[in-house]
Amino acid sequence: MAERLENTRKFQADVEQCMKCGFCGYFCPIYREEHEEKGLARGKDQLIRSALQGEQDLTKGFYEAIDNCLLCRTCVQYCPAKTRIDHAVTAARADYVAEKNLPPAKRIVFRYVLPHRRLFGLALRLASWFQGLLPRGQGRFRHLPQFLSALGAGRAIPDIAPRFLRTILPERSPAAGAPKYRIGFFSGCATEYVFPEIGEMIVDVLRNLDCEVVFDRRQGCCGAPVYLSGDFHTARKMAARNVEAFEDYDYVVTGCATCGSGLSEYPTYLADTPEKKERFERFAAKVKDFNKFVIDVLAADLDRLTLKPRFHGKTVTWHDPCHLARYQEVRTQPRKILQALEGLRFVEMSDADRCCGLGGSFSITHYDVSRKIADHKSDAIAACGADAVVTACPGCMIQLRDALARRNMDVEVLHIGELFTVRPQSKQT
Repeated sequence: MAERLENTRKFQADVEQCMKCGFCGYFCPIYREEHEEKGLARGKDQLIRSALQGEQDLTKGFYEAIDNCLLCRTCVQYCPAKTRIDHAVTAARADYVAEKNLPPAKRIVFRYVLPHRRLFGLALRLASWFQGLLPRGQGRFRHLPQFLSALGAGRAIPDIAPRFLRTILPERSPAAGAPKYRIGFFSGCATEYVFPEIGEMIVDVLRNLDCEVVFDRRQGCCGAPVYLSGDFHTARKMAARNVEAFEDYDYVVTGCATCGSGLSEYPTYLADTPEKKERFERFAAKVKDFNKFVIDVLAADLDRLTLKPRFHGKTVTWHDPCHLARYQEVRTQPRKILQALEGLRFVEMSDADRCCGLGGSFSITHYDVSRKIADHKSDAIAACGADAVVTACPGCMIQLRDALARRNMDVEVLHIGELFTVRPQSKQT
C-alpha cells in the first residue's frame, strides 16, 4: 500500500513530526464538539502513518476520518512541534481519490461544472430560478432543500446575484491618478456569482488608490475546493488556466481569503514538475489579499479612507478567516483599516480567529457539527455588542449569516470592502 501513497509520501516528514501529545485536542474545533480521536490531528496522523507503513488500507473508514477535517490549521498554530498535518491530510485525500475516486456529487461538480465558467453560471441561474419558487427566509435568505441548493439541508444561503460580476465590471478599470501598479483582480466564485457588489467596491478602492485594475475574463475557480478535496488532477488544469491568465500582472489581488490561500498554495500541492513548481512559485509571490495589498504594498494614506454614511456610529467587530489569518498571516492589516475609519467603533470579539466551521464542503457534508462550531462564533459576536461583524471571506460571510439567522440575531455580516471609499488625492501646489 505504501508505494501507492505518492502524494502523502512527500509530506512523510510532517507525519513523523507528531509527538502524540494530544495538545491539539484543546483547540481542534471538531474534537471540541465530537470528542473522538479520529477527529483529532493526532488521530489522523496515526492513521496516515499506518497507511504509509502498509498497515492501513485506503478504506471508506480511512476516507471518512481524513475527510472529517476543516483544514483550518488551528492545530498547526498551537502544535508544539508545528506538525503540518494539513499537508498530510490533503495529500492523503488525493491518494484516496486517485485510487477510489471522489464521491459522486463532488465528482460531478468539481470535474464537470466548476472548471467550465459558462456551465457553472447556467447551473447557478437554474438554482436561482428554483430559489424564486420557495418562500423567503430572513433578510436576503431563502431556505433550499439539499437536492436543490447543494449547500446543506435547511441552511440559509444568500440569493444568487441577478447579474454576475463579469457582466458588470469592465475588463479594464484605469487608475484614478498616475498608475502605480497594473494588477489582476481575482474575484473568486462567491464574489462573481453571489456578492458582485463586493467585487465592484474593491475594484473602485484599488482604482482610486492609483492602480490599473484588470478583471481578466480568462480566470476560473481558484481550485481550492477541488484540490483540498483530493482531486489534484482536475485542480492542476484549473491552476494552469489561472496562472496563464495572471502571471504577467504586477500583482494578483483578491478579496476572498480562500482564493488568496488557494492560489498561493499551487506550488505546495499542484506542481508535479520542477518547471511547474518554479512557475507556480513566481505566480504565488504575486498573490495578495486586498487588506495586505492596501496596507503593506501600497502603504496607503489611511486618512483618505472614508467611511460610508450608513455605517457612521456603528460598532463593528472582526472575524479572522482561517484562510487569511493562519494561511496568509494577515491579521493586523484589516484591523488597521477598521481603526482608521472615522465614525466607526471597532471592538474585538473573544477568539476572533476561532474557525467559524465552514471549511468549504465540510459545511455541506458535516452540517450538524459545522453548525455547532458556528454557534460559538455567534456567542462571541453577541457578547461584544457589535452591530455588524466584518470579515474578508465570502464563504465565512455565508456561514456567519446562516448562524446569526438561526438565532434571529440582528447583526449584519459585511465584507471589509463594503465599508469605505477613497477620497481623491489632494493636489500639491
